[in-house]
Amino acid sequence: MEIVLSGIRPTGNLHLGNYFGALRNFIKMQYEYKCYFFIADLHSLTTHPKPDDFHGSIKNILAEYLAAGLDPEVATLFIQSHIPEVSEMYVLLNMFAYKGELERTVSFKEKARKHPDNVNAGLLTYPVLMATDILIHRANKVPVGKDQEQHLEYSRIIARRFNNMYGTSIFPEPEAFNFGSDLIKIPGLDGNGKMGKSENNGIFLIDDEKTICKKVMKAVTDSGPTKPDSHMPEMIQNLFTLMQVVSAPDTVQYFRDKYNSCEIRYGDLKKQLAEDICKLTLPIRERIIEILKDDDYLRRVANLGAEKARESALKTLREAKKCIGFKEF
Repeated sequence: MEIVLSGIRPTGNLHLGNYFGALRNFIKMQYEYKCYFFIADLHSLTTHPKPDDFHGSIKNILAEYLAAGLDPEVATLFIQSHIPEVSEMYVLLNMFAYKGELERTVSFKEKARKHPDNVNAGLLTYPVLMATDILIHRANKVPVGKDQEQHLEYSRIIARRFNNMYGTSIFPEPEAFNFGSDLIKIPGLDGNGKMGKSENNGIFLIDDEKTICKKVMKAVTDSGPTKPDSHMPEMIQNLFTLMQVVSAPDTVQYFRDKYNSCEIRYGDLKKQLAEDICKLTLPIRERIIEILKDDDYLRRVANLGAEKARESALKTLREAKKCIGFKEF
């Protein structure tokens, strides 16, 4: 069975972009592949070295994963820092990474430009830690967006270097996994780009009905079309993209017809969009709240995930150390 691995940093709550971009597919995949889903708390320290509520953020993401439908008895759902083997493997794989190539990664250059006062070594070697997450479980498939493709390629480079140097095939070269179709890019409500935590343009799974309605009604629009079958500007197309993933096809078609005939009323469209988003997310929100109340359950899930992930990680680490030449006295 092919191994699939994916992680998310605990820097905020999950939003609709996370849900439709990957999480909805993860729920199906966990029964078809050997899946590892983790909360990348070590990664988050590269740009958030002093988080306001580190444990609380990790707890929230774990509860949201579970509320959305991930089954800890089927998939391996774990917290990155609970697997000490990851840190040890990270040290070993750093020996196969070179300063020049790390400095050329797009993510490093962008983060260094945005945060010139926090260009730390962890930020520089971020791709090595990402490679470690993948290679330590010998994942074959990794769901990634465009912004992570370079890091995935670097994971293949590290795997290839290790295998060639020690004459082994311990590490498979992971491939990008797009769920068999083009990934859905969920737009933000500000009329530009994709939905994201840092852009403050998202609808989160934990948002209540009032918050969702307020956000949607404030979404950027224009004055409306003046000619039948007019070209739809990006800000309006974004609203229809959201509607396509949460509303019934006949609802989407109704508002498209209204747009094409210049009879569109954006207030009506937004009201319907907010209603349909609420139908999807409010049941998930209720489950999140219930799960967050049950610390014992969250602890059992975290411990179970750590146990399963450590078994996999330790096996790989031992084999890698043996290849290098580490021996017990």
